[in-house]
Amino acid sequence: MPRERVTMRKTREILRLVWSCNQSRRDTARTCGVGKSTVDDTVSRATASGLSWPLPFDLDDEGLEQRLYPHAANIVSRKLFQPDWQALHDELSKHKKLTLMLLWQEYKQGDHSGYQYSQFCERYRHWRKKLDLTMRQEHRAGEKFFVDYSGQTLPIVNASTGEIRDAQMFVGVMGCSNQTYAEATWTQSLVDWIGSHVRAFAFMGAVPHCIVPDNLLSAVSKACRYEPDVNPTYTELADHYGTAIVPARVRHPKDKAKVEGGVLIAQRFILASLRNRIFFSLAEANAAIRERLILLNNRPFRKLPGCRQSRFEEIDQPAMLPLPETPYQYAQWKKARVHIDYHLELEGHFYSVPHRLVKEQLEVRYTETIVECLYKGNRVASHPRSFIQGKHTTKPEHMPKAHREFAEWTPQRIISWAAQSGTATAQVVENILSRKAYPEHGFRSCMGIISLAKRYSQERLEAACQRAVTINGITYKSIKSILENNLDQKAMPGQMELLLVTHENIRGTHYYNDDRRPYADTTDH
Repeated sequence: MPRERVTMRKTREILRLVWSCNQSRRDTARTCGVGKSTVDDTVSRATASGLSWPLPFDLDDEGLEQRLYPHAANIVSRKLFQPDWQALHDELSKHKKLTLMLLWQEYKQGDHSGYQYSQFCERYRHWRKKLDLTMRQEHRAGEKFFVDYSGQTLPIVNASTGEIRDAQMFVGVMGCSNQTYAEATWTQSLVDWIGSHVRAFAFMGAVPHCIVPDNLLSAVSKACRYEPDVNPTYTELADHYGTAIVPARVRHPKDKAKVEGGVLIAQRFILASLRNRIFFSLAEANAAIRERLILLNNRPFRKLPGCRQSRFEEIDQPAMLPLPETPYQYAQWKKARVHIDYHLELEGHFYSVPHRLVKEQLEVRYTETIVECLYKGNRVASHPRSFIQGKHTTKPEHMPKAHREFAEWTPQRIISWAAQSGTATAQVVENILSRKAYPEHGFRSCMGIISLAKRYSQERLEAACQRAVTINGITYKSIKSILENNLDQKAMPGQMELLLVTHENIRGTHYYNDDRRPYADTTDH
């Protein structure tokens, strides 16, 4: 029966106890935690190899093993054909359906005396372990702030309806101190994403030099390993705070291992502790999260002195950027083309820009309070935000003095153009222009009405305008509805004639004015 193989450190201890301390082999076995047969085998091998106590000073563990187990250390294995492990690994990476079994079969076809399947797989896995080496990231003070969403959500109950809605969990972790921030938001949309960053910076009282997000759509418009396109609003946030955004590489979670660990801690320490509580509002949930968050940041480390909060105040915070005077105000961006009336449309409202930019495409930056129009990076107009649908916000300086560049687009010309379809069409256009503070504001509606003649003919447009004037429905939508429903081809309400029916049982209007009707002179009794 083969003896138990022990480590060289334990082998030296066995020999010391037996040869130097004169311990019995049974006591030595009990002291070293091995069997007595193992002690006997070890002493026999040492004696046979000519060793005695004390062991030679220059005999290391490898030399001792070769002296005691020469048959195991000096075995010369049969030279086998070594597969190209890198090529095999590349094949497995390229083809998802490929298996080690198939690769082994192809290997055996080239060398029938090669490794068997179990050894083949074992040696491949041993080689692959060398690829999984992980570089430990060193984080400089105040440098990186890792951000992401937790996959686990927090249920919130609507007190009125009883409906349960899941809130998302935003988590941010400082790289050096592990200072953690967490909060609940309704969605992972851009507005919530930006708001969470603003509140995180306010919570820390400082700004990191770099933000490391995942490649979610709110952060990265187009993911790329080397040059990802960062969302313009997110870029503007970074510019406001003087920080930088460096997204993690796609499918490389180790790039943001800090926040992955922070998410796990937040799930266990915050969400798990709140699992039995029922929240009826987002504010109530965030108040509870803030309490647990303070406890987390002040919880002592197990292996290091201090806690997250103390290390943050000592290391990270002094090296971070100061907060700006005002927090970032969420803004959105869109592209819009300027119409011939030198206005562009934003969510149903129209804002003026200098008339020289007619037909140009502008970038529009808008917040809850302001709308800014930029052309080639330069701001050309700024307006207070308005949510009134269909109305115009116009600055007089944006209007041309005599419409030098677009002189043909005048109210008189549009009325004359509408008159080609008929007087009712011209009357409708003139009515629309007269209702606007500036006639140019009505150009869109008038052009839309005139364009209906191309689809339905000028005669039908004129009939529809006549009907619109009669029913006081002088709008583009009303006239278009009349044409779509063919109401212009039906008689007008004032043109309908009553059919007079003659019958002996029908009295007529003269009956009520005739003194000869029954009981005309009857008096009360």
